[in-house]
Amino acid sequence: MIQTEAITTVMRALADPTRRALFERVASADEITVVELTRGSGVTQGAISQHLKTLKQAGLVAERPEGRNVYYRAAPEGLEPLADWMSHYGVFWRERFANLRTLLKEIDP
Repeated sequence: MIQTEAITTVMRALADPTRRALFERVASADEITVVELTRGSGVTQGAISQHLKTLKQAGLVAERPEGRNVYYRAAPEGLEPLADWMSHYGVFWRERFANLRTLLKEIDP
């Protein structure tokens, strides 16, 4: 069964372009700190921290504190509600593509 609340949380977290870019940077690294994420981003460290908090609440990133640093890594399982929701609609597209394939064969045997 599709969990509407979880999907909404993930979609809202990824709806912001800055947060999406931040998630992509975290996902492309094994682990990364806020300081590293802030460098060259044009966004303040405070804003990065707030975005990471939202991503963490959505289950998209996990953190590991070590001394004064906190290391972030992607939590791919956080995308599961969204992937489940999309796969539900995948059936719709598979049927449409099958119908299109049949139609094209009828038009041009």
